[in-house]
This record gives sequence, C-alpha cells and structure tokens, in this order.
Amino acid sequence: MTQSHKKHFEALQDIRSMMERSSRFISLSGLSGIAAGVIALLGASAVYWYLDLSPFDQKQAYYVAARNSEKWGLDYVRFFLLDGLLVLVLAFAAGVFFTTRKARAKGQKIWDALTRRLLINLMIPLITGGIFCLALFAHGFVGLIAPSTLVFYGLALINASKYTFNDIRYLGVSEIILGMIGLFQLGYGLELWAIGFGLLHILYGSVMYFKYERA
Repeated sequence: MTQSHKKHFEALQDIRSMMERSSRFISLSGLSGIAAGVIALLGASAVYWYLDLSPFDQKQAYYVAARNSEKWGLDYVRFFLLDGLLVLVLAFAAGVFFTTRKARAKGQKIWDALTRRLLINLMIPLITGGIFCLALFAHGFVGLIAPSTLVFYGLALINASKYTFNDIRYLGVSEIILGMIGLFQLGYGLELWAIGFGLLHILYGSVMYFKYERA
C-alpha cells in the first residue's frame, strides 16, 4: 500500500468512525452487563431460598397453587415484587454508572437525541411486556410470567440494537429462544430466567468489554 493510499484509507476510517458515533450509542459498557447479570443471579437465588427449592426442581405445583390459593398470592407476591424491583433498580443503577463512566472517559455525551431514540425503542416492548405480565398474573398464569419477560426483553433488545452495538441483537435473539422454551416448560421458568438475565448478561458483558473496552 502506497503512502497516498494509506492516507486515503485512514481518512475513510476516520469518516466511518465519526458516522458511527453520530448514528449509534457506543458508550454502552460491557461492565454494566456483567453487573446486571450478577444482580439477576442474586435475585434468583433469593427466590430459591424463599421457596426452599433447588435449581431444576419441578415447580409446577407452585404455579397451580397460585391459581387456587389466595394465601399464596398474599404471602408470596410482596416478596416477588420486592425482589424483582430490587433487581431492576440495582441493574439500572449499575448500567447508568458504568455507561456514564465510559462516556466521560471518551469525552462523549451521555444524553442526547440518539440516547432518547435508543430508550424509546427499548421501552416500548418492555412496557408492553410488563402490562402483558400483569394480565397473566391477574388471571393466575404465574408460570408464564418468567418466560414472557424473557421474550419481551429479547424483543426490546432487538428493537434497540439498531441504535447501538449490533452484538445486542444476538443477546436479544438468545433471550427470545430461552423464553419460548420456558413457555412450554413451566417447571423451569426461574432457571431459564436466571440463565437469560444472569449468565447471558455476564457472557455478553464480558465479550463486549474485551471486544470494545479492554484496549
């Protein structure tokens, strides 16, 4: 490659980099994915402890009880809501912390029109899924809630992936596959939830960190 060709190639690389920064949210941190995964695993562990169960125990009896017992609803719902809320808040806080830190280190804005588009496209499937899961709970279909959250979360990731790293699309597809498996394996919804929100996030976050941030 001649010196002239080399300069043209470097110029094209600079233009491509500027276009990517203007059209994609590239401040998303892999460490936030790792943190979210660890938090999700802790939340799932708390549920196992509360129900006095071990992973991969058959839990269909609990789902049947949820549909036929007011006591089950009163005693368990508060714990599940609190556990889920803590996981959501802590994972969101970790995401904001690590992503903001990465953006500041690169001298990038954390909140602009691109960020808003990313969040809007992420939240539409998430809010829809949340309402759908509330309807499932209201009608006593508790066993379908965990896999449904995976499906809608995967759809949200795919919907938002066009505004950030393409790698998120693969995570979204994986979440949907796990969720669809869970829809037909009601005794293993919590295990699949832990894999999807826990292990896959840790794996995805690690790949993202070593691929985009380590250097």
